[in-house]
Amino acid sequence: MAQEVSEKQMKITARGVDVFYGEAQAIKQVDVDIEDHAVTAFIGPSGCGKSTFLRCLNRMNDTIDICRVTGDIRLDGNDIYDPSIDPVQLRAQVGMVFQKPNPFPKSIYDNVAYGPRIHGLTGSKSELDGLVEWALTRAGLWNEVKDRLDKPGTGLSGGQQQRLCIARAIAVQPTVILMDEPCSALDPIATATIEELIDELRTKFSIVIVTHSMQQAARVSQKTAFFHLGDLVEFGDTNDIFTAPQDERTQNYITGRIG
Repeated sequence: MAQEVSEKQMKITARGVDVFYGEAQAIKQVDVDIEDHAVTAFIGPSGCGKSTFLRCLNRMNDTIDICRVTGDIRLDGNDIYDPSIDPVQLRAQVGMVFQKPNPFPKSIYDNVAYGPRIHGLTGSKSELDGLVEWALTRAGLWNEVKDRLDKPGTGLSGGQQQRLCIARAIAVQPTVILMDEPCSALDPIATATIEELIDELRTKFSIVIVTHSMQQAARVSQKTAFFHLGDLVEFGDTNDIFTAPQDERTQNYITGRIG
């Protein structure tokens, strides 16, 4: 198991997290620590609970009426399920990039500017322009779109749209970015671009990625959590999980015996 590290180095800590959809339990007693400035990958077969747990980290499960989350999840030591926490403000701190690129039906500029505008992050047009350029640059997209910022974001290629969604997420200057299978709808070249981007972004953000690709988890992450049938089976350094797993279920998954 992963060695205990002082909480100061941890961005998110989760203890005893259970998730229920009605009477059905989807997640059982999950404990996990998300390190700052690192990529943590969640892997496991379809339906194992990895995306459900990811959605707990920015309270996206709040949008599902029959979903109930118990346990303790803290961001920088603060209980994110405390009644005083505004989920909208939480989601500005903990951004989300979805499986399928979902740009707004707006211009490239307005896709990125939308969040900073509604959260009042900039005081002038020039500040907003600078923030849009910064986000598009960090997302590796600025040079490709700087001459057509007024064109629809939906007109970009799939890989560009996903990078636009990443720019949109980081424009509100979160501290954590959640990515739910961000490359599953992309071709290998676009996937490689996103993976390089993830590696660059971890210098500024904590990143949690759900991926169905073990190869991707091995390439991009420093920590890996293996989920199976709602249980967090094993969590530790990515290299250890893939080369010397402690649990037979992990071994069976990474060798293709279960999937």
